[in-house]
Amino acid sequence: MNDYAKSFSSFCDRLLSEAIRSKAKRLMAIAAISAIAVPGLSNAVNASLKDSPKAVVDEVWQIVYQKYVDPSFNRQNWKAIRQDLLDKEYSSREEAYGALRQALEKLNDPYTRFMDPKQYERLTNQTAGELSGVGMQLSLDEKTKTIVVVSPIKNSPAQDAGIQAGDKIIAIDGTSTKGMSVDKAAEKIRGSVGTQVELRIERQGREDFDVTLTRARIELETVYHRLNTEGDRKVGYIQLREFNSHAAEQMKEAMEELAEQKAEAFVLDLRGNPGGLLRSSIEIARMWMDDGVIVSTVYRDGDTQEIRANRTALSTLPTVVLVDGNSASASEILAGAMQDNHRAVIMGDQTFGKALVQSVFALSDGSGLAVTVAHYYTPSGTDISKKGVTPDVKLKLTEAQKKQLAGDPQSIGTRKDPYYAGAINFLETEAASQPLRSLSVSERQNR
Repeated sequence: MNDYAKSFSSFCDRLLSEAIRSKAKRLMAIAAISAIAVPGLSNAVNASLKDSPKAVVDEVWQIVYQKYVDPSFNRQNWKAIRQDLLDKEYSSREEAYGALRQALEKLNDPYTRFMDPKQYERLTNQTAGELSGVGMQLSLDEKTKTIVVVSPIKNSPAQDAGIQAGDKIIAIDGTSTKGMSVDKAAEKIRGSVGTQVELRIERQGREDFDVTLTRARIELETVYHRLNTEGDRKVGYIQLREFNSHAAEQMKEAMEELAEQKAEAFVLDLRGNPGGLLRSSIEIARMWMDDGVIVSTVYRDGDTQEIRANRTALSTLPTVVLVDGNSASASEILAGAMQDNHRAVIMGDQTFGKALVQSVFALSDGSGLAVTVAHYYTPSGTDISKKGVTPDVKLKLTEAQKKQLAGDPQSIGTRKDPYYAGAINFLETEAASQPLRSLSVSERQNR
């Protein structure tokens, strides 16, 4: 695995699949793949794999064999790798899973990855935009190292119980959260629908208190929006956190509500957005663009699919898109499309640089496989792989500014946020009323 892939390893788990299919389609695809004729493989051998750990091993091999974007498999002998995998004896599924991961590493592609049943369930929950829990966004107070509620999710058990932004969770089911990470706290709070969790809350101005919440199925709020008054201008601020299955409908609601409130310009915030569903990014791009190419995808056989806007845009107002180094994948598709079509000004830091499309397959034992199936290019034909989208206006936060924002998440999307402040300053310039086109930083500064 190269240095780039290693640096990506911790971030990779956050990335969602680019083209997750319905369960029926996945099963049909897997059934078709399992019928691939492999020289030297008899029906007797096929039958012997059934109900053994090798069944999933072969399932994964077959999917990669048919679908992987690089038909040379990173110059690996994929058929020999299959034979090696099937020659081994596995005492458990976990041992087979380990062998699969080692085999996939030979592709030198961090996005093609095997997921055990728990990891696969977590991914499908993310892409579905739903989870089982109580509905709170959490963060870690850097000063006190305590778990803090950023905000309760709308119509969630947490909101119904009166949980407020700024509340500190000091215990979960009697276990102190001191020294606990946000991920660990979230894991302890999540659980099956209908079960309960007890939280001890510290709130300024009152004594610590306990609250018992009943877990429910919650639709995640992936789009946050509000109308800001900036001088004599109304600006619609929209933060898109990820491209899950509810993102497009939530984006539509946000844009329509802000239009009713007479927004005169938009700031679309894609910072920290790791990506998600390809179809979601296309649906959202069509809300911002009336015409033009959104993205081109190229598959292993050289087949190219060009996806265009379809004259269904909800707005033509001046727009600034905010990005950073953690804006990846579907975020880069949207930013690249709006930049190349001169629909918006892209502002911020260089984006992550993920130009590959994955399909996700459900496997027979409840595990899953993400496979890179295509490479994408921006409308201008730019390959952003490992380079990212270059903003029209570059901004970079100092370490002090990063700490300030992390310690005060409520300031994001306000004048206290240097990125947002930069967007507002741009919208207030003469350039904002001119036809939007890609300008160099020096050109913008000279206006």
